[in-house]
Order: sequence, then C-alpha cells, then structure tokens
Amino acid sequence: MNGLIGEKIGMTQCLDEKGRLVPVTVIKVEKNVIVNIKNKERDGYNAIVCGIKDLKLNKVNKPLAGFFEKNSLTPKRFLREIRIDDPSSYSIGQNIGLEIFENVNFVDVTGISKGKGFQGVMKRHNFHGGPATHGSKFQRQNGSTGQNTFPAKSFKGVKRAGRMGRERVTVQNLKIVSKSIQDSILLIKGAIPGIKNGIVLIRKAIKKA
Repeated sequence: MNGLIGEKIGMTQCLDEKGRLVPVTVIKVEKNVIVNIKNKERDGYNAIVCGIKDLKLNKVNKPLAGFFEKNSLTPKRFLREIRIDDPSSYSIGQNIGLEIFENVNFVDVTGISKGKGFQGVMKRHNFHGGPATHGSKFQRQNGSTGQNTFPAKSFKGVKRAGRMGRERVTVQNLKIVSKSIQDSILLIKGAIPGIKNGIVLIRKAIKKA
C-alpha cells in the first residue's frame, strides 16, 4: 500500500539537522480502516478503499449502511480509493497507519484547494491589467470579449472572470521532515493544498523514490 488519508492540522516551523528554520505542515494520520477491496477480475483494476472518522449509521444512505453492516464495520465519514498492485495481502477491517511511511522520505499530497469565490482575470489568471494612466477606464478588465461578424460568438476556454479555487490539487515531491507513529503525526516541509482540518491523501512520491 502506498497511501493514507490524513487531516491537515495547520502549519508551524521546526529546526533541521543544521539548525535552519523549516516551515512544515502538520498532518494527523489516524489509523485507516480498509472498508473494501477491488480486484482486477471483478472490477477491472486492483485497489483498496480506506476510511477514517466514525459516523452514525443513521447518517449514511441505505446502500452504504447495508454495505457497512454486511462487512461488520462502523460507517466512515471520509472514504478514498488507493490503487495497489496486489490486493491479496489485505483484508476488510484491517487497520493501516504511518508504519507504511517508515522508510519513505518524499510524498505526494492531494487535497481540495481553498475556495476564493468569484474572481476577476487579474487574480484568477494573472493578467497584468490595462494602463493605469489618467483617463484609462479598464485597469482591471479583461479586454474585448466579442468577435467580428464572423464567428459572432465568444470561444469556449478563453480566460475570463469566474469561480476560483476549490479544485483537486496534487503537490509532488514534498519532503517528510519528521514522523511520529505513536502520535500519528506527520510533519511535511512546505505547504499543502486545503483548509485547516481538511482531508488530504498522502501517497509515496512517484518521481522521487
């Protein structure tokens, strides 16, 4: 298994082995419970579904409630699917913790970025804006949006104002500064996507072994 679900606690700083101050993100990684196992013969690929944070049975819909009852499991609030090569060594109900990162130095972290609401083109797409001279009337506007008589429309995919943020973002090759299996705490150098107390998926780095 190469990944776990964690909860972003916030940011702090610590000293490295050379006495330099390093900004780190604190992630709480409680035991992940395997709630389902997918195999290539039945589902077309190998994967396991992990869950964290218990939920009352009346808080889930009937199909999920029946699924958890069938496997004698407590419903979980957050579920994530993680691809694996060989699912034969795992079983439903098994707990997996930070021990899988014992010899890992770099990870990829996936989360939902902070929502910024409806933003203009300068903030959303880094437009430099129009001239700010006397008499100028389009300092922060996006310029012309229409076409000529032909094609008489605006093309899709053009950079315009709109909703910004709240997207799935993956940051790769983040260094693990410290880990505490006993306290289920992971310290990762730098920032990761998401709000405080947001759910993230931590996986072993693909590009940096």
